[in-house]
Amino acid sequence: MASNYNKAELTGVGRWVNEFEETAIALILGAMLVITFINVVLRFAFNSGLIWGLDAVANLFAWLVIFGASYAIKTTSHLGVDAVTNLFSSPIRRVLALIAGALCILFAVLLMKGAWDAWANFANLPQTTGRWFPTGFEEMRRSSFRGYLTDNGIPMVEWLRWLEPLINYDESYEKFPMVVLRFILPFGVALILFRFIQAFVRVWTGVSTSLIVSHEAEDDVENVRHVNAGD
Repeated sequence: MASNYNKAELTGVGRWVNEFEETAIALILGAMLVITFINVVLRFAFNSGLIWGLDAVANLFAWLVIFGASYAIKTTSHLGVDAVTNLFSSPIRRVLALIAGALCILFAVLLMKGAWDAWANFANLPQTTGRWFPTGFEEMRRSSFRGYLTDNGIPMVEWLRWLEPLINYDESYEKFPMVVLRFILPFGVALILFRFIQAFVRVWTGVSTSLIVSHEAEDDVENVRHVNAGD
């Protein structure tokens, strides 16, 4: 089964988002590797270590998971069960895929509301109103702003000092601000929403037949089996 993902088909915004995701994933993996390697060397060679190393790697891993979830939607790498849908004819399977895509977009919209609300106060921005769907924004109240909050371990970096007059009332950050650490929530979910819309359009236009990897996982296992057999 051929992959539904083809870089040659990307144009404009899609190509830019694709390159951004791949670059971000590579940088995050590299940063996690460097921090972990330095910590291992310091621990075993000098009986020391980066106190903030584990905290930084944990936050980077969270960023990696959200970026990976978005990227896997684009490459149809998410596993799924198609035993039931394969019982139907191709036109019905297409309708079911469109329904699944619409539900995924609805889920991403709901997730986007929660992601924004979880991050907004750290950026001194109002949360949304409405229990399920965003119906507007709350009245801006300084008492609800949390722009001053920081991580307990990760040190502040100089190139983010511009945030201090913007959201911390010219007070200096001693540790890494939470507004940056949690920015992946609205930004990552926005990417997920964008990818679900792309996937829906691919099915609608007939470029793709599914939102999931389907039998490609079996093909990958078979390929590995042949490689192992050759060894």
